[in-house]
Order: sequence, then C-alpha cells, then structure tokens
Amino acid sequence: MSYHEYDREKQPEEYQKQQNWEIGFGLQAADHLTPSKYLVELSKDNIEGKKDYQEIEKEIHKYYAEKQEDKRTMEADVSAIRISEILASDAFTFNPGTLKSYHRRLFQGIPEFTFKVGEYRKVNITKSELILAGNTVNYSDYQDIEETLNWDFTQEATKQYQNMNQNQIVKSVTTFISGIWQIHPFREGNTRTSAVFLIKYLRSLGFPLDNEPFSENSLYFRDALVLDNATLQYKNSDFIDKFMANTVLGETNDLSAREMFLDQIVKRTPEIASAELIQQLNELTINDEQKLAKILALEGEKKEQFLKSTFG
Repeated sequence: MSYHEYDREKQPEEYQKQQNWEIGFGLQAADHLTPSKYLVELSKDNIEGKKDYQEIEKEIHKYYAEKQEDKRTMEADVSAIRISEILASDAFTFNPGTLKSYHRRLFQGIPEFTFKVGEYRKVNITKSELILAGNTVNYSDYQDIEETLNWDFTQEATKQYQNMNQNQIVKSVTTFISGIWQIHPFREGNTRTSAVFLIKYLRSLGFPLDNEPFSENSLYFRDALVLDNATLQYKNSDFIDKFMANTVLGETNDLSAREMFLDQIVKRTPEIASAELIQQLNELTINDEQKLAKILALEGEKKEQFLKSTFG
C-alpha cells in the first residue's frame, strides 16, 4: 500500500499527520485486516487540512452504504481513522479508564464489531495462535480483570524512571504493556487498543518514536506478545524486545515472522534439534507465515520427515 509523501523538514505538520495515518493503517494487520484504497486516498484531504476526521469518517460510512464492500474492511477503515485521530492529540492520562476509552473510541458503531466496546469481557476466552501451533495464551480470568489492571497500572505509576537509563525504561514499559495485553480485558480489539495506548504512553514519557515498526510490522508485534506470554516451555521475550528496541532505541533488528516461527519449530521438535539442524533452519529463506505455521503444526514424525526431506 502506497502512502502520500511529505517532507519532514519543510512540511512537519503534514508529515506527522501522515505518520499517524500510517500507524492507523498498519495496525489493522494485527487482526489480518487491510484498509481500503479509498481511505488511503481520502486521508490526503485530512493530512492537507481540507477535511477533519469527522468529515473523513462520514464519507467512509457513506461509501460503505453505497458499495458492496467487505464489511471487515469497513472495520479496518473506521478503526484506522480513529487511531489517527487519537494519535494526533497530545492529551493523555495514564490509567485504566484511558485504555477503556480508547477501545470504545476505536470500535464504537462498527457493525461488524459485535462485542461490547469500552467494557471488560464477561467470559473467559481462548484463541488459537498460529505461532503456538494452534494453542492459546492463558489470558486472565474475566473476574480478575479490573483488579489485575488496577494493580499493574499502580505498580507502573510508581516506577522512578528518572533514575533509569533508556534501556531500562524501555524494558520496564515493555513488561508493563505485555502484561496488559496478556490480561486481554476486551473480547476483541486488544492488540490495536494496547498499541495505541503504548504509543501514547511512550510519547508522554518524551520518547521520539520510529513509527515504522507499528505501521509495517503490527502482526509481528502481536505474535511477539503471544510468545512473551506463552507457557514457560515456549516463552521467548526476545522478539518483543527487538520490536521495542526498533521503535524506541533506533535499532534495526529484523522484524520478520521467519525467526520466531523457526524458534518455535526447534522448541517443539527437541528430538531433532541438533546444532546442525538449527543452523540449517536459520539459513532458510522462507518468510511466509502460513507456510511456517503449517510446519510448526506438524506432529513429531511428520515434522521429522518434512525437515529431513528439506535438508536431506
């Protein structure tokens, strides 16, 4: 998807608006959604000050009322508009109420988003994850959501960040937001809501952010959170740390699905995870999530046969 280009030095206001829109577009991939080309073009009118966010959203609703488009694309469009609008404001309050407000603002009034918005879930949930070979993260019990969130926010608010260096702050914030995501307070939309909250929180702390990881690698962000909250046998925090290092510290780690899927293939196939095999796996060029997920989901003997046929 191509975006409009604005010069950071000569057009700073337009450039920042563009960055917010790109994050709004990119975060939809965390839920396997893609904004419409129509919205991408329409966003230019907002970036250049011709239309405000309410006018853009009104046009989008009119567009979908007249077109037989995929309604989940409408969800991506409306959510992207609202993410961009939230990011355009400097206003931010660090508390669970803001998290609930963001969820409500992102998804309210979207026909395909059938769950209650801005309200904590009332049921326990599981989700089949490709990166966990179909298994689920153990999310918080719905009866504990409010108390657990309040505890996490209270603990984070007491951190003395003025006494920490940048690396320590980023690691602490990463642990905090990963814990919030693991609670999974809402039925759906947790990753997009958590990402918006994280961006606003980091900006409030004064960090200049690289927007590209969120605009280009939001599915990686979600899978990294999954692995950070997996059971001990399969847990790996390296990937969320790499994502955050790119976002905040200016590092250039590879943020592709390949490395994390290969990590899980090795963890789930210990009987054939020799040093030679691990080296060969790391040299694979495959980077298609669906193909890697199929390898990961294979059971012992079938997986062994596949790997032997692949590497000889």
